[in-house]
Amino acid sequence: MRHPQYTLHRDHVQARTRHLVQRHLRLDDYGRTCPATTLIRVLCAACAWLTSLSDACQRLLGAPSRETLRKALVATLPLPAELQRRLNAALRDRLPKGLKRRPQRLAADLTLLPYHGEPEAGAEDEVYRGKAKEGTSHFHAYATLYVTRRGRRFTLALARVLRGQALRDVLQDLLQQAQRAGVRPKLVLLDRGFFNVRVVRYLQAARYPFLILMPCRGRKPDHPKGPGGTQRHCYRRRSRWDTHTWTDPEGTRATVHVCVRVPRKKGHRRPGRWARPKGTSRPFAFWGLQPASYRWVAETYRRRFGIESSYRQLRQARIRTAARSAVQRLLYVGLALLLRNVWVWLHEEYLAERRRGSRVPHVERLRFQVLLLWLARVAEEAFGVREETPAEVPIPRELTANDPSPHLCNYC
Repeated sequence: MRHPQYTLHRDHVQARTRHLVQRHLRLDDYGRTCPATTLIRVLCAACAWLTSLSDACQRLLGAPSRETLRKALVATLPLPAELQRRLNAALRDRLPKGLKRRPQRLAADLTLLPYHGEPEAGAEDEVYRGKAKEGTSHFHAYATLYVTRRGRRFTLALARVLRGQALRDVLQDLLQQAQRAGVRPKLVLLDRGFFNVRVVRYLQAARYPFLILMPCRGRKPDHPKGPGGTQRHCYRRRSRWDTHTWTDPEGTRATVHVCVRVPRKKGHRRPGRWARPKGTSRPFAFWGLQPASYRWVAETYRRRFGIESSYRQLRQARIRTAARSAVQRLLYVGLALLLRNVWVWLHEEYLAERRRGSRVPHVERLRFQVLLLWLARVAEEAFGVREETPAEVPIPRELTANDPSPHLCNYC
C-alpha cells in the first residue's frame, strides 16, 4: 500500500460539520455572547462526551452559561415538522454520485429510545407505546432509512413516529425522502415491526420489491386446533417455499410469498422429520423477487443487520437530556446521525484508497470515536477546560505540593 501524501486535520472536520449545520439547520445567533458558531461547538462537545448540554457548559471554561445556551437553543429551534425537514436535507447533502446512477438496496428500521418522564403539555402523541424495554414501555420512536454502498452505510432519511401513526405513512415518507435524494429502491429490507397489511399493500402498489423477517403471531402449537397465523411457518421442520394470506381488523387482505429456512449446523445430517426441535425455522416474507435459494434469502437479509452498528454509533454520539421537549430530542438524534454521515463521507471522499473500479476503505485511519474526540478538542481549545471545582474543606498541603506524585503514606 502506498503512503498518502496529504493529511486530514481536526479543523477540517470541524469546518465540514459547522458548514453542514449552519447551511441546513440555520441556527441563529443569540446575542453577542452566544453566536451560532459557539452553540455548534458546545453541541459537538456534548456529543463527544456523551453528556448533557448543561454539563458541557460547565466543563468548558469560557463557554456561555447553561441558561444562555438553553435560551439560545429554544429560540432558534423551529417546529418539529420543519426541524425534521431540515435534518433530512442535511442528511442528503453531498451523497456519493454512485448512489444515484442505479437502484440501491434500502433498509428501514424503527428506533425506540426509552423515556421515563411525562410527555410535554399538548404533545402527548410524541410518546410511543411499545414492548417493555429498560424498565419502561414509553419511548420516543424514530424511523430511519439507510443505503449501503460497498460496506459504507449512509443515512438517507429520519422521521418521527407518533403514537397511533400508521407505519405505512412513516415508510412512505422515508421512501419519498430517498427519491428527493435521487436514490431509487432496488430492494427494501424491513424490520419485522413493519410486517402488516397496510405496509405490504403499499409496497405492492408502488412496485417496490421487499423482504421482511416474519414475526411469530397467531395460535401457539399447543392449541387444540394447532398453530395458526404466522406461527405455522415458525415451526417447520424442513426448508420450503410457501405463501401467506392474512386479513387486518379492517378487512383488508394481503398475500406474500414465504421462504422458510431451517438452518442446520455444519457436518450434521440433512434434517429429517424429528431432526430439529420446533420453533427453530426462520420465515421470510418477500414479494417482487425470484430468489435463487434459501441461503440467498437469508444472506441478503443478513446485510440489513449492519444497521445495528449504526445504532451503536448513534448511541455513541447522542446528547443526553432530561428535557421534555420533543424538538430538542429530535435535534440530538438527528445531530448524532449527521455526525455519522460526516464520518462516512470523509472516508468516502478522502480516506479511502483509490483503485481502478472501486475504493478500498481504511477505517483504522479515522475511527468514529476519534472524530468525536477531535470535535471536543476544538471546543476545548476555543473555550478552555475547567480544571477546578469548589470544595467544602481546606485542601491538605501534601495535595497542593508541586510534586506531581506526592507520598501520602509509607505504602505509596
